[in-house]
Amino acid sequence: MWKAAKWGALSLAVALAIVLSGVVGHTLGQDSGAPSSVREDSGDFRVLDEIIRILGEDFVDPKAVDYDTLRQGAINGILQALGDAHTTYITPEDFALGVDMISGTFEGIGARVDQDTATGNIVIVTPFKDSPAEKAGIQPRDIVRAVDGQLTKGWSLTEVVKRIRGPKGTSVTLTVEHSDGEVEDVTITRGSIAIPTVATRAIQDANGNPVNNIAYIELQQFTEQTVPDLRRELKRITDAGYAGLILDLRSNPGGALSATVDVADMFLDGGVVLTQVDRDGNETVTKAHPGGEATRIPMVVLVDRFSASGSEVLAAALRDNGRATLVGEKTFGKGSVNHLRDLSNGGALYITIARWLTPNGQLIEGVGLTPDIAVESTADEAHTGVGPQLFAAIDLLRKQLTQAR
Repeated sequence: MWKAAKWGALSLAVALAIVLSGVVGHTLGQDSGAPSSVREDSGDFRVLDEIIRILGEDFVDPKAVDYDTLRQGAINGILQALGDAHTTYITPEDFALGVDMISGTFEGIGARVDQDTATGNIVIVTPFKDSPAEKAGIQPRDIVRAVDGQLTKGWSLTEVVKRIRGPKGTSVTLTVEHSDGEVEDVTITRGSIAIPTVATRAIQDANGNPVNNIAYIELQQFTEQTVPDLRRELKRITDAGYAGLILDLRSNPGGALSATVDVADMFLDGGVVLTQVDRDGNETVTKAHPGGEATRIPMVVLVDRFSASGSEVLAAALRDNGRATLVGEKTFGKGSVNHLRDLSNGGALYITIARWLTPNGQLIEGVGLTPDIAVESTADEAHTGVGPQLFAAIDLLRKQLTQAR
């Protein structure tokens, strides 16, 4: 079952399935009840039952007194009071719509989404390559204004995802606002989606010249399949004698923590990968093992504002251990460990239980990583991956290779 895997989240950055797709550091726990300090004061919460009862008896519009809606509102209010966007209630219906994150497949349109905390807008982080969403014209940074004609204003991320996800062969129409302001209705036929992990391609510099001595690898997410896929690509790069490597972590929302650490192992010959700090201040340090597959090849790492969670952990580990220079934009800032607690109603509470620190002791949560070389992305580059950020990475790596001769 997907919920037995270890994951963390980009808010609830889901692959348009209702689950925590692209999550890092998530563990499954059982509901053992509230802490004693909360139970002692639990009588104060009886006033909520009183309010609901009185509303049912006296409110002028009895049709508005929907008990399920009121209960959901109370739950949302409690969680919002924590000030933590990653602690979320998952309804029984949503929890039952899980995706198999072990195999990395689900049925839907094939896109990652997030909710802009400042505006409440639901934003497409990126459509998966060759997915129904991409083929239909969905673009990175599209704002989802409506689903099947129903406006998304005021909806939670899980509500939007629930409406969009569905069996393959069925259709959904999204009203999206593109980054240029154009509003368009896009009808998408859902399919069976294999969550991508590793992608490679030939690259060119800003002048259109082929770059034959530098390899390019894009890590789109961290799943169990990422590790063997990446290991295979690194062997190909080594056998082909590439002089340098560009590792693209842009729009990567994270993934399995074990996979993230295994990837770091491939590039680090020892050193700290991350430090986890729990609620009591206890620190757990994770270190890389010596003897990785690609510990010597010069590297540049591309990041952007949608690089989150596991991708931030990896980028920080490579930077702080002197293995790579970061190029691009400041990252998202999702550096918390979350786990699921089953609830008696069949739902779950997705709750933050710890924070991550970079090897240099920097907090990731709410801060993000500032790149060594800041380069803003263009709208075209956000869609194709080719533009000023990639060209800057090529130029930097070329310079480093020349100096090393």
